[in-house]
Amino acid sequence: MKIETKRLILRPWQKGEAFALSQFLQDERVMYAYEGAFSDEEVIAWLNWNLKLYQEKGYGLFAMVCKKDGKIIGECGLTNQVVNGKTYLEIGYHLVYDAWKKGYATEAAQAVKEYAFNTLGATTVVSIVRDTNIASMNVAIRNQMVVKERFIKNYRNVMMPHYLFIATK
Repeated sequence: MKIETKRLILRPWQKGEAFALSQFLQDERVMYAYEGAFSDEEVIAWLNWNLKLYQEKGYGLFAMVCKKDGKIIGECGLTNQVVNGKTYLEIGYHLVYDAWKKGYATEAAQAVKEYAFNTLGATTVVSIVRDTNIASMNVAIRNQMVVKERFIKNYRNVMMPHYLFIATK
């Protein structure tokens, strides 16, 4: 499975790519919406979670590879998330800090939305964004999503307001 855009290739993570994941999952600036950077163990668990999703669902978060230099600059893809008892197909994304404000997240998220609609046959996708994460909100808005609801998520024993952005085919 591979998604290509003008500047990016989105492809499944490989078993030995924990270091590439750690470049953003262990960066406090990137992971502030998660209440802090991931530990080495959390990075490995994140990688294994995605590898398992590929086998079970046929999708997950994918390595975001920059075509111009072949470097992994983040991840974007689909996971199932539960909000207020309802399961949604969510577009999620993380980028290395140096790749911020260059349109990569929007480019990838738009391609993943089209993949969900046109290849997987989904009729609805969402993005779940912490209420302090303006940059991710802007990506969702540029992906033609609108706020469906606001809810509280408990993560690392912190009650965090989030917005559920939604797009319908």
